[in-house]
Amino acid sequence: MHKEHHYNARVTWTGNRGEGTANYKGYDRNHRISIEHKPDIEGSSDTAFLGDATRHNPEDMLLSSLSACHMLWYLHLCADNGIVVTDYHDDATGTMLQTDQGGHFTEVVLHPQVTITDSNKISLANELHEEAHKHCFIANSCNFPVTHDPVCIAK
Repeated sequence: MHKEHHYNARVTWTGNRGEGTANYKGYDRNHRISIEHKPDIEGSSDTAFLGDATRHNPEDMLLSSLSACHMLWYLHLCADNGIVVTDYHDDATGTMLQTDQGGHFTEVVLHPQVTITDSNKISLANELHEEAHKHCFIANSCNFPVTHDPVCIAK
């Protein structure tokens, strides 16, 4: 089965202080991400690149996208396998290397902590992270390793 899915987003720079990009420190990195029928996201660059620390930056968004995509696939697979998840959170970490030619992420590690209802299914619950990783659209689009280090408990 092959299906194409299309996505649209408008990114609008909102950081013109009146003189545009006349000099590197003379403008804000602020921008707005707009997607039809959804709340806008106020963005900027990372503070290391003169951004506003109170706004989301592209690096945070990439890390969050990887974590969310993995979680959504994982929950789907748990439901399909009769595993009842009652809590899930992930303290994902990412490493970006800046070079003279630009920069790139070198790795992302997901740290999902999952609570399920049946202690007899912890092993299967942990195994499903690997399956979720194989299905994750965002991880499959990256050219750097995306790994996971899950913790699963039953309550």
